[in-house]
Amino acid sequence: MGVNEVMTTAGDARGPDAEVVDLVAGLVRTLLASSGEGAHLIEPWARRVAEAYGHQVSLVLVPDGAVVAVGAGAGTDGAMTLTVTETVTVAVRAVPEVFRLDRMVALKPLVEEMCAGGLPAARAGRRLRQILHGRAPYPWWAKTVGIALFALGFAPLMQPTWYEIGSTAVLAALSAVLAVAADRLPRLAKLLPLVAATLVSVVTMEVFARDATHGGPVLLMLPALFFFVPGDYLSAAAAELGAGLMTTGAIRLVYAVFLLVQLYVGVLLGLAVTGSSTRRLFDVAAVSDLPRWALFCGWVVFTVGTVLAFAVPARLLPALLLLVYLTVGVQSLATKAAGETAGTFVAAVVLAGVANVLARRPAGPPRLVLLLPGFFTLTVGSLGMRGLTTLAGGHVVAGFTDLLKLVTIVTAIALGLMTGATLTARRADLARS
Repeated sequence: MGVNEVMTTAGDARGPDAEVVDLVAGLVRTLLASSGEGAHLIEPWARRVAEAYGHQVSLVLVPDGAVVAVGAGAGTDGAMTLTVTETVTVAVRAVPEVFRLDRMVALKPLVEEMCAGGLPAARAGRRLRQILHGRAPYPWWAKTVGIALFALGFAPLMQPTWYEIGSTAVLAALSAVLAVAADRLPRLAKLLPLVAATLVSVVTMEVFARDATHGGPVLLMLPALFFFVPGDYLSAAAAELGAGLMTTGAIRLVYAVFLLVQLYVGVLLGLAVTGSSTRRLFDVAAVSDLPRWALFCGWVVFTVGTVLAFAVPARLLPALLLLVYLTVGVQSLATKAAGETAGTFVAAVVLAGVANVLARRPAGPPRLVLLLPGFFTLTVGSLGMRGLTTLAGGHVVAGFTDLLKLVTIVTAIALGLMTGATLTARRADLARS
């Protein structure tokens, strides 16, 4: 707790309400826990809620923590000046993730209700705690199925072959079991990307990668590891850096690279266990044998898997499926017209703009939930994984080409999301930012 004196011309000196302090700190903690896609919402939402209860707030953010200073008195339009004689400072910690998006879906209408007035801070705090500590909407086995479907829907992007889908079904089942087990085993959770990559690498090299006609081993492994690939963190970091959130952006970027290196090391450990040479890590796709209808239906499988794996309420499936097909369609058309980088940028602009408009409704889903499935279709993180493993295999030119493409695509996605959000933002939103 600290004391800050601000001279005033109106009002009596007063300290912050303890219930409001708890409410704002709880809101920041909940937002931090769901901020794997970026910390953009935390300060605006905390400020709006504090002002609704006659308080003001300032934040110092890092990706896994925040210092929250709450003081009495909030005049956003300059109509009056209040004295703040006491500021309560609270340190909040939470590990950022994106695995419980049901919390964000439930949180948005609560924030809108608080900002509209009439909801006591104590009651709002109880509802907030229920959101933070509530059970996931689906049982553990549904998350297991969801992760497997998530990988299966992604598999045709790596290689449009039936063999890729069959091998992914087995490898993704292994990854899904590990991911769900990590929810109950904290020690496994800390090493999950490394353990998953090692297991997938061993099974791939021993079972599925014996015949080169089925494509490179990395292309067989990647769909099963896509759930752990930090493409979302990479793009979120780039977007935060572009938005001026230097601390959160830089730290998130380092963390994303660390997760990517864990997967890379896990693949190499799998090679060591099986006695395979790194020269086998070539990156050549097999000849396509999937019909177009299978490619088209793959996005339905992918979106259903996303809903189950990330605990998105089932009622949002149609909207998410529409955004996925919109993103894929725009990216395909723009890529044909102007190349991959431009196509990715245009698709990100359209995705962000549509999500921004749909999220404006107080009862509508938050922008993060609308963005996530469409964002995954842009497949950023797999480029980094392919680049590292291809380099390890001695294919220097191809490896550096993938890594350079990773940097380019990450930047294009981040700038596209920022552009789309800015073009469709309301003036009031721009004034708050």
